[in-house]
Amino acid sequence: MTAVLQTHPLEPLTADEVAAASALLTELRGLTPTARFVFVSLHEPSKAALLAWAPGDPVDRCAEIVLYDRGTRTTSEAVVSLTRRELVSWRDRPGVQPPITAEEFTSTEDIVRADPRWQEAMRARGVTDFSLAMIDPWASSWTGPEDDPAVRRIVRPLTWVRAAPGEHGYARPVEGLIVTVDLDAGEVVDVADHGIVPFPPQPGNYEAEWIHAPDNVPRVESVREVKAWDVVQPDGPSFTVDGHAVGWQKWTLRIGFTPREGLVLHQIAYAGRPIVHRAGLAEMYVPYGDPAPTHRIKNVFDQGEYGVGWLANPLQLGCDCVGHIQYFDGVVNDQDGAAVVIPNAVCMHEEDVGIGWKHTDFRTGRVEVRRRRRLVLSTIVTVGNYEYGYFWYLYTDGTIEYEVKMTGVISTGAVAPGVTPAHGTLVAPGLYGPHHQHFFCVRMEMAVDGPGNTVVELDSVPSPPGPDNPHGNAWEVRRTPVVSEAVGARDTDASVARHWRIENPSVHSALGTPTGYVLMPGTSAPPIYPTTALFAPRAGFTRHQVWVTAQDRSQRFAAGDYPLQNPGGDGLPAYVAADRPLEDTDLVLWYSMGAHHIVRPGDWPVMPVSTVGFMLKPSGFFDGNPALDYPPSAPEACH
Repeated sequence: MTAVLQTHPLEPLTADEVAAASALLTELRGLTPTARFVFVSLHEPSKAALLAWAPGDPVDRCAEIVLYDRGTRTTSEAVVSLTRRELVSWRDRPGVQPPITAEEFTSTEDIVRADPRWQEAMRARGVTDFSLAMIDPWASSWTGPEDDPAVRRIVRPLTWVRAAPGEHGYARPVEGLIVTVDLDAGEVVDVADHGIVPFPPQPGNYEAEWIHAPDNVPRVESVREVKAWDVVQPDGPSFTVDGHAVGWQKWTLRIGFTPREGLVLHQIAYAGRPIVHRAGLAEMYVPYGDPAPTHRIKNVFDQGEYGVGWLANPLQLGCDCVGHIQYFDGVVNDQDGAAVVIPNAVCMHEEDVGIGWKHTDFRTGRVEVRRRRRLVLSTIVTVGNYEYGYFWYLYTDGTIEYEVKMTGVISTGAVAPGVTPAHGTLVAPGLYGPHHQHFFCVRMEMAVDGPGNTVVELDSVPSPPGPDNPHGNAWEVRRTPVVSEAVGARDTDASVARHWRIENPSVHSALGTPTGYVLMPGTSAPPIYPTTALFAPRAGFTRHQVWVTAQDRSQRFAAGDYPLQNPGGDGLPAYVAADRPLEDTDLVLWYSMGAHHIVRPGDWPVMPVSTVGFMLKPSGFFDGNPALDYPPSAPEACH
């Protein structure tokens, strides 16, 4: 099979290409059925190759493949050329475990249900209809040398029980019961039962057919009727789409999608001027702060241990996205190497977001106002109980914003009647939500007006007292260039309004200063757990909010390539140990943000959206307000 050439080297693999890549590798390496395809995705050309490419140039379509062989318990990485039908590279990765696959995720329930020890524990709790059990295959964490990834491949599933088919199962956790499953052997190797805690007595349903049932709790207040609301764009959308290339207002970019990262943005530019070469989620980590046996194992890397791309939702018009929508499918793979198409995995639309700028001349009464609009690119994934929405916003004033929206269902625990949990919040009688945090790290290959960039830390500090500051009111901005990776790990500091300027020392504005963009941190929380915690080395990237590294295609993930069962030490702390120079160079900016979740009763039975994010704002990139030429609204609407 010969792959069909695409119009651009960054076009994601098509379904045909995914299948062709898997078949080609099987043929070239003589793979047996024990070889399982974990991820198949586009092998992206280097930045230099992309900058040198021009429309009409030949494209060598390559796929990169993560492979796990159950027979030999080995992980391998391959790159194949679909154009030349060649094996470009093969690399074995001994002593690591790749992410949990879809087939392992779904088979875990059957494996656990069939185990006599688990069944005995369930009968002891009065459960005999095992079909009502929900068994979530939580990644194993790191509990000690017995979890050595070179020895075995495991998950530690937790159990909940529905009261009836379709009922909200997370209302009835099986507290204290932990199962260990060997995924290669397909069997339960351990069942640890730490004692019976009664099931919480009340349901907590949220679906329409359940919510008005007489015994349903919590009580739902009646809601005032809200009038219909719709978004109308009579002239159609303002964006243009060619394959995965997007143009909107003065913005251009390309949309990518991988099984591990999900939504990726490439070649973000404004009026033809590059800003970010590549941007995407580099890891997400959720540690729980409850020492109870069922919860202390919960510190999961939802991207590195599962992959958020293959967990993406098919989005629905009027539900997940409203307005004139452009959808993009996500193409992932199953473990046989066949393509799996997720329809409408990425949603793109426009939103009105209030005024962009305004001024009233009080002497003349003249009013000038411009509305602000943004282009929204989003994807939503379901990881067990939680939903995560990943949103990129491009604004008419040149701002880039990233936002994570967290919703879904809290991971619940049970306590005996009358007990108040010390490390969580009661949300219903006998039911609680443990304290936990969510950390998200976004990786951005910066290219502000070209590849030679420098990151400068900016602190606003009081000016020294003296003749030049007689009243003590003066303050100034202190600049600290991040000169090498030895100082590349940085922390936010609201007391000095700290932010970071990514500037191009070779390109200057009309005022003679380097052009740049500033990273404006949003609300964030640091890790609450100490560095001495058993699992702390697994997520070293959470210890600092900003990291700056030299561009390196092999360093793509904040916690390293394979965090499953990894005791730690990989990822960003290891990357910066090289101490490469960072001034006027091709660099990568990483931003790590923490969402601190002390569960509230209002988070049950399904959690209202909570957000965390950051902005990249132009700073000297323009010679004036870039939204000055945005068309005004109808005059009668503004007076």
